[in-house]
Amino acid sequence: MTSAVLPRTLWFTRCPVPTATGIAADRQWLTDEFAADGISVRSLQDASPDADRAAHYTHALPGLFREGGNVPALWARSRGEHTRLVGLTWIEERQTVLVAPGSGIRGAAALRGLRLAVPKHDIVIDFWRAMALRGFEGALASAGLALDDASFVDVPADGHEGQWAAELAALRRGDVDAVYVKGAVAVEAARRAGAEVAVELDELPDRRFRVNNGTPRPLTVHQRLLDDHPDLVDRFLAVLLRAADWAAGRPEEVDRILGAETGAGADGVAGAYRPGTHLTLHPDLSAERLALLAAQEAGLRAHGFLPEPVDVAAWADPEPLRRAAALVRRTTAPPIPEEPSS
Repeated sequence: MTSAVLPRTLWFTRCPVPTATGIAADRQWLTDEFAADGISVRSLQDASPDADRAAHYTHALPGLFREGGNVPALWARSRGEHTRLVGLTWIEERQTVLVAPGSGIRGAAALRGLRLAVPKHDIVIDFWRAMALRGFEGALASAGLALDDASFVDVPADGHEGQWAAELAALRRGDVDAVYVKGAVAVEAARRAGAEVAVELDELPDRRFRVNNGTPRPLTVHQRLLDDHPDLVDRFLAVLLRAADWAAGRPEEVDRILGAETGAGADGVAGAYRPGTHLTLHPDLSAERLALLAAQEAGLRAHGFLPEPVDVAAWADPEPLRRAAALVRRTTAPPIPEEPSS
């Protein structure tokens, strides 16, 4: 460890989706890991009102670990924030294109010429809008179509409560023909709205058509923390790896935690996350996942969400995760038996 003074607090933030960070937080393992050092570990979501909640998007908090959507993470890096990419997960979250009941619209090819809803939110980085554009782009591409083959309708989200509420309201009014949604809350919202599924992106065999905000999902840390306290970063990541190991053997517990994390009921969780989700929480920096994130970066930049390009390969640092994995192996390895005395 360097001679820098230990931080009094480590922060973490995650999106309301399946993450090893959420598992570790539920089990209190992050708190336990650093208690002996006198370091408190706090969730940005659960912190007092004076916490920098915007750091979930900007990552302008040096002691912050973030496991969440790639749109804000890439945006923060693009703006010049000195973060490093230390892991990626790929977790299917049921991405669908919804249409009005009785419309008869089925399949990606049927999106040609339709009015597609694109929300507008008054937030620092409109990841909702980015998700819709990229979701429709993937669906259209799977049928050999481009964005120019459909028309896009801006749907202001102000005044609407809940995820996807503005888009689904526009669908009910007949202002749009199709809406992109993702995740457990979306499953429940679609059922309440009586919407029908036109395209199941999860059923498309090519992952490239499902690249979006959560696929792949990055785990990032600030360069300053990595420079000053690499051992703290390694230990934090080791806890996440142990949490993913624990989750792999406990699907029912993972479903319970997912319900709490997403704010959805059992039906929403079951409808959004396929059996086996509990096996997919381990982060890595495989060449495939890095390439998929690079494709997302290119798509976001083409749509104007990133002020500057992000070199994904240069952003990634595989060493902290490698050291964390080695730490897990050392702490879980069975003791070496003593040689019998002669």
